[in-house]
Amino acid sequence: MAQSSPLARIAPPPAQASAASRLTRKQKAAIIVRFLLNEGADVPIAELPDDLQGTLTTQMGSMRYVDRETLIAVVAEFATELEAMGLTFPHGMAGALSALNGRISPQTAARLRREAGVRQFGDPWEQVRAADLDDLVPIIAAESTEVAAVMLSKLDVTRAADLLSRIPGDKARRLTFAVGQTGNVTPDAVDRIGLSLAAQLADRPEVAFDDGPVERIGAILNSSTSALRDAVLSGLDEEDEGFALRVRKAIFTFIHVPERLKPTDVPNAIRGVDQAVLVTALAAAQAGDLAHVAEFILENMSKRMAESLREEIAEMGRVRPKEGEEAMTQVVNGIRQLAAAGEITFVQKDEDQEEAAAQ
Repeated sequence: MAQSSPLARIAPPPAQASAASRLTRKQKAAIIVRFLLNEGADVPIAELPDDLQGTLTTQMGSMRYVDRETLIAVVAEFATELEAMGLTFPHGMAGALSALNGRISPQTAARLRREAGVRQFGDPWEQVRAADLDDLVPIIAAESTEVAAVMLSKLDVTRAADLLSRIPGDKARRLTFAVGQTGNVTPDAVDRIGLSLAAQLADRPEVAFDDGPVERIGAILNSSTSALRDAVLSGLDEEDEGFALRVRKAIFTFIHVPERLKPTDVPNAIRGVDQAVLVTALAAAQAGDLAHVAEFILENMSKRMAESLREEIAEMGRVRPKEGEEAMTQVVNGIRQLAAAGEITFVQKDEDQEEAAAQ
């Protein structure tokens, strides 16, 4: 037992062990908790099940005085039990699922929860507050104004404002008024509402893909030829203009480099690109209608490197279109990998700019 522990400050004389034999385990638990609290220890009682918290509180309320001999005996017995303990397991299926979170497949975890009737959440409001706003919008739209007002009140101010902005004006006005009427809502009601909302968030059908259809199509078109990409986007425009616009937002190709890449990120973005590939991509761009992209890249790197690349481009001469497009794709793939790793951040255009670009 570490010497800094409150339990270690009381010597455990063996002769006094009989003093603890008169007490029940509940009484011993109350003594240990009271002792640790007196010593300033942080005892996570709130993590116990509700019934155990109640039992412990009731037991502590029924006790009055414990002499030093009994205290020493109870602490000694408790310390001995702790030292003899080799391994503990989480309590019940809920604890086991929490311990194995991320180590078993989501499908297996969901199936075990359904079979055992185990909730997927501890504090339901933590689940609600951490949820994606896109998942909360349909829930708040379907719930009553009173329930939605409680949910809005439990969110952080910035997230609540963002969520409110995504709701139709008349519903948003009713919600704003209803928030002012939540002063008399009881804690029990708030807990029940939180459990209901968290259950709705947890009760979503399993999906086969981690990314949405927009992201998957965008990734495919990013690696496609420009001719195929243009043809697919034209077809999507005819079938579903809104979906086509979202796909365009997900696409990042060579032409988008000046729009989406910060000038200060250019040296980092091309650092991992093979120089021969970069020269081929820039030469092909300068020979076609992407000369402004090549100039953007050359102007935002060191002067010495830019001069060296310009000399190699001049020596290379004409680049075959297929080779040029493949080189540009490699440059773009390198930039996207850096963005996915968080090493660079794309510039986000507003929706009006994106719609104008799409047209």
